[in-house]
Amino acid sequence: MTPAETGASTLAEKIEKLFRTVRRPGGEPHSNEEVARACREATGESFSTTYLWQLRTGRRDNPTKRHLESLAQFFQVPHAYFFDDEAGDRIAEELALLGALRDAGVRDVALRAVTLSPEGLGTISDMIEAIARRESKSRRSD
Repeated sequence: MTPAETGASTLAEKIEKLFRTVRRPGGEPHSNEEVARACREATGESFSTTYLWQLRTGRRDNPTKRHLESLAQFFQVPHAYFFDDEAGDRIAEELALLGALRDAGVRDVALRAVTLSPEGLGTISDMIEAIARRESKSRRSD
């Protein structure tokens, strides 16, 4: 079975998700050069910008354990992100939340929701679900 058939992400998808979600403090994405240099320094092994690009695009998919550990260290995620599909899925969900919270509008809603009662949170959740369904239908009909 392929990763897509099992629902698991490919290595390239996992790495790409890290680049999209874990950003510099100002919100800018990390460059391949920056990440490759940090991984070289962390492992003392060869880790070129081209090699990282190949991993990100799926042209190479068999890195050493040390390379994956250095990527995990750079992006500050547990090593299990790469080695355990179940843990990787949980971490990916947390990364998605982190990415959403970077959006000022989402962050504002989340901060306001902190003070709501459980009933209020349920109402907001129902409203978000209804809007998401409506927008999903609208996108399919376009």
